[in-house]
Parts: sequence; structure tokens; C-alpha cells
Amino acid sequence: MRKLFALNFRSGLLIGFAVAIAVAAAAIAFDRYDTQTLKRTVRRDAVLCGVNTGLPGFSSADEKGKWSGFDVDFCRAIAAAIFDDPNKVKFVPLDASESFTELQKRKVDVLSRNTTWNLSRETNYALNFAAVSYYDGQGFMVPKSRNVESGLELDAAKVCVQSNTTSELNLADYFRANNMKYREMKFAKMDDVFKAYDGGQCDVLTTDASRLYALRLKLSRPSDHVILPDVISKEPLAPVVRHKDDDWFLIVKWTVYAMVNAEELGITSQNIDEALKSTKPDVMRFVGTEGTYGEELGLTKDWAVRIIRHVGNYGEVYERNVGVDSDLGIPRGLNELWNAGGILYAPPIR
Repeated sequence: MRKLFALNFRSGLLIGFAVAIAVAAAAIAFDRYDTQTLKRTVRRDAVLCGVNTGLPGFSSADEKGKWSGFDVDFCRAIAAAIFDDPNKVKFVPLDASESFTELQKRKVDVLSRNTTWNLSRETNYALNFAAVSYYDGQGFMVPKSRNVESGLELDAAKVCVQSNTTSELNLADYFRANNMKYREMKFAKMDDVFKAYDGGQCDVLTTDASRLYALRLKLSRPSDHVILPDVISKEPLAPVVRHKDDDWFLIVKWTVYAMVNAEELGITSQNIDEALKSTKPDVMRFVGTEGTYGEELGLTKDWAVRIIRHVGNYGEVYERNVGVDSDLGIPRGLNELWNAGGILYAPPIR
């Protein structure tokens, strides 16, 4: 009986010890991911934003180092929500090949750089895509001189593409599905892809359609090139944050949603002060005169007002940077509001 008791006692100790180790390991793992980005951002007094190294209309710096563009404005909106100052952002230019690892290393707080949301990127890199900011799709750009009107006419073409991207995979799928052959000219950096196309090393350049519009502006003779109507993939572009940092994830996500909701409500940077006087329930919740939605995000009650006053609603940001009256001239298309012919839709603030 004594031996049985001793055996059971030792077994209990071993089990307890194993459980303690497992709990400790879980705690360490949680601490490793619980990055508390919001607290560090406030202490730093700036948002660290990873952006494209240079993509006209989306993220580019002028000769004085001032950044502008569609993706840049979303970072400024996050800073506006937190600090009431859209300029409290430090922009970190990142190539596609390094963007996820730099986010993992906490070199940046958020990626806002025309990044496609898919399952493997969330699971392989332990990242969360906050909310779709731009509905895109992969396309083709060709010289007008080729007299090509469709991607189905590209059989045996030499195609420039960036390696280790969804663009490379989509390209292979498209040609295989349509029983066509092609010669792949792939490069690690988009700058090299662009130079190869501009230098005539390939017949076609493929990437997201939004990027094609931007890259066309950089060609020596933009009018000599055409973007084909074919869209060969779904490319939902979204800001990216790390896993298990829920406070920060919510702020980034609802910054995007606030800008979409503002456009739907007719609230702009020009009439935001009038909106503060509104007695409409949905507007009151948006501007913070009813409810405690800002405080529940860890922000002030006027967090959404700050975003719109300093940066504008989604439509203002789109038209200013990439819309039909901008240098890029991209129609809203799918990025029109859901009640105006597009699929752009945000959950309500309530």
C-alpha cells in the first residue's frame, strides 16, 4: 500500500511538473506575441508604418522626403485617430520580399503597402489583415505596338513578373488554365521587373492592376503602353498587423471602416464640424456625441472625427490619390460603395 501511495505521489508530482512547464511555455509564447503595439506607439509618439519603396499614387516620397499616396493616407489616419496629428508617422519603405519579416521583427507597427490578403500569409507569418482597403486584381500591361486586346492573345509571350509573390503564382495558373505557353522573366525586386519591361526584355508586365497604372506613369513614354481589361485574380489589399495584439488590430481595422462609413454617411473633411451638430443617431455615434465607442477602442470619443478632419473619408482619399482626376486615373469600380455599384462595405459603428 505504501509503495502504491509513493508511486501515485511521484506520478502526481511528475504530472504537476509537466503541467507547470506547459503553462509556463504557453505564457512565454503569449508574451512573445502580446506586443502591446498601442502602448509602445504612444510612448514613441509616432506610428511606424511600412510602405512600398515607391509606387506613384499609393506610396512615394518627393525630393524633400515627404510621403504621399493612398496607402500613406491610411497610416496618417491611424496617427490622427491616436494623436490627433496625422504627421506623427515614420514611414519605413519595404520591398515585398522583406515586408512580412520586418513586421514580425517589430520594425514597423503596421504594413500599408498594396499587400494581398490570403490565408497562407496569415498562417505562415502569424499576421492579421485588418480590413480590405482596396479591391484589386492582377492584370497585364503591354506595348500598344503589339496590337493585343486580351490576355488570351499572349501565347508564347515573355512575361516580366516579381518572384515569390502571388503574381507569379497567378500568372502560372492563368496560362495553364488557358493552355498557353509563356516564358517567365522573374526578378526579386519590382524595380528590376520594371526596368526589364521598360528596357524591352519582355513583352508583358504583370502585377496588380493598380500597380500597373502607377508603373505606367514611370515609363519613358506612358502613352505607348496599354493595360489590358483582363483581371486574372482576386487581390484584396489590406493593412497588416501581428497576431495576438487585439487592441492594435481593432484600431487599424476600425480606422479603415470609419473612413468607409464616413463616406456612406456623407461626412467629409469639409463638413465634419456640421456633422458634430447632427441629431441623426448614426452620425452621432460616428462623431462621438452618443455612446462610448472611442473609449472602447482605447481612444478618445472623437477618434473618428480626428480621422476625417485630418485625412478625409474613403472617397476623398481615393479620388485625391488614384481616382479619375488624379495622374493614375483609376475608376472606382469595385471600390465604389456597396450602395453605388461597388462592393465596398463596412460594419456599422453602434
